[in-house]
Amino acid sequence: MKNEKISILNEPHHICYLTGDETPGNPLDMALQSQIAKFTAGISPNSIALAWVDWAMHLAISPGKQMDLMENFQKNLSRLPFSLFENPAENTVASSVDPAQEKDMRFVHPGWKNWPFNVMSKTFLEHQQLWRTATTDVRGMSAHHEYVVNFIARQLLDIVSPSNFPWLNPEVLETTAETGGKNLVSGMAHWLEDNGIGFATLGTDSHAGQSKHPRYQPGQDVALTPGKVVFRNHLIELIQYSPQTAKVFAEPILIVPSWILKYYILDLSPHNSMVRFLVEQGFTVFLISWRNPGEQDRDLGMHDYFDQGLFAALTEVTSITHQPIHTVGYCLGGTLLSMGAAAMAKEPTQVAKITTAKIQSISLLAAQTDFSEPGELGLFIDESQLSMLDAQMWDQGYLDGKQMAGSFQILNSRDLVWSKIMREYQLGAPTAPNDLMSWNADTTRMPYRMHSEYLKHLFLHNDLAEGRYEINGIAIALTDLHVPMFVVGTVRDHVSPWRSVYKINLLTDAPVEFVLASGGHNAGIVSEPGHARRSYQYLPEEKRSKTYSAPETWLQAASTEQGSWWYRWQRWLAQQSSPNQVKALHPREDLHLGSAPGSYVLEK
Repeated sequence: MKNEKISILNEPHHICYLTGDETPGNPLDMALQSQIAKFTAGISPNSIALAWVDWAMHLAISPGKQMDLMENFQKNLSRLPFSLFENPAENTVASSVDPAQEKDMRFVHPGWKNWPFNVMSKTFLEHQQLWRTATTDVRGMSAHHEYVVNFIARQLLDIVSPSNFPWLNPEVLETTAETGGKNLVSGMAHWLEDNGIGFATLGTDSHAGQSKHPRYQPGQDVALTPGKVVFRNHLIELIQYSPQTAKVFAEPILIVPSWILKYYILDLSPHNSMVRFLVEQGFTVFLISWRNPGEQDRDLGMHDYFDQGLFAALTEVTSITHQPIHTVGYCLGGTLLSMGAAAMAKEPTQVAKITTAKIQSISLLAAQTDFSEPGELGLFIDESQLSMLDAQMWDQGYLDGKQMAGSFQILNSRDLVWSKIMREYQLGAPTAPNDLMSWNADTTRMPYRMHSEYLKHLFLHNDLAEGRYEINGIAIALTDLHVPMFVVGTVRDHVSPWRSVYKINLLTDAPVEFVLASGGHNAGIVSEPGHARRSYQYLPEEKRSKTYSAPETWLQAASTEQGSWWYRWQRWLAQQSSPNQVKALHPREDLHLGSAPGSYVLEK
């Protein structure tokens, strides 16, 4: 049967060259660099060294900058004797710490206001601000190197923050005194458990000897929305969800999640499942579940993710429903969707070679289309860094999910590393498990060829925004898109910064509804109705300018709405749909491909 057919790939070789212009280099060079990557956690030492040399050389020929830094240092030094003998809060000498930095969450405990802890925190913040000043606005230095040096300086300073040391942290000292040291015993139990050593007798709370982070299993605890797998090939399973209403909107929804994560971020627990929300609102929902590739899939490239992924799913949804499709893309799935839609917007003779599907609307959730400002991920995006990553993937055939998770830990080490150490190991307070945490630990792999291609063409060279990207030999441009678009950015997104997401307004002439949701890259999207403290910003149509508005201008004019943005999105989807609803379409029972969540999502 067509939908049971699995594509056959050529037998891969351990030493291989990518075809065309994607040549990774000499195998001997790749072998050496892959070994270096094992010792540096995939970080290019050359990239780091070049950034520091760039900073040091330009700072050396900037005497005015040096004088300003010396003046700031001397002011900080002159305040120190006063702080050692009196409360800095009562000191009349002005502090150089930015007021925003004084709200650092590491020092919010009341104990940090007391001497001598206030001296330590204030001194640390002053040095942090001094280094921030030293590593920014150095005349002549490249913007990328400036960011790298600033980031590394910040990471090194975070290591020596007084909040990290139990004998310097008033909160830890207070807790230790109150519990008689039981917090430290519990913290040791948590540390042993995190490192694979569990002792039921060690620890003082009910969590000792048990898993602090019980895994939520897809199909048992999460990904519970009923549905069937209606199509499968080597790369995807296509899930059609069972309708929850007697009648539905005629146009179905196809959701394209990112391939760097498991799809059930959009179908978590029943109360926060976006998929369940949509089917309960009367939509027929299809969703792509990407396969978790292994070494044998090293030669899968971006063209496979288009042909066997997006276009195959669009074709199958069309054959089932015979209707135009509301398309939804999350994170890199949204990037893939926008690129595929641009290819489908070409002349009919060219599009016929891709798919006969028709797109009714496009919704992009935390998805970038312009990568000139990729946020903190830009730290790892330069030629030297990508050559190191290429070598690392070339050696094993894929990028392991744990390696990618380690990169995100580096990017957000203050919250994911140091705060965890203080909270769990020093205060002895276990982190309450939840579905989102478990999903985040359910990592995926990425094929060598595909990962190398999208990093180079999108993140490094920004080929999509600059009109150089081709799909199946067709040059694409987002200006060819004219279908309505609903675009969501999130306020605290370190993966897809909202101002970067907002650039879709520059790249297309399509009507765009833009929403800025509270939260980060994941929690801002999984923002179900009823969730406490959720809000979003939106600019009503009557307030919009007929010409382009800069992000800050939009932000100043936007209204803040309390609650979930899902309802606004649902109303927008309804407006883009046919007015007359039709009888609900149930998944076929005779395909024998299994029920949701399918088999690909279970691959480890």
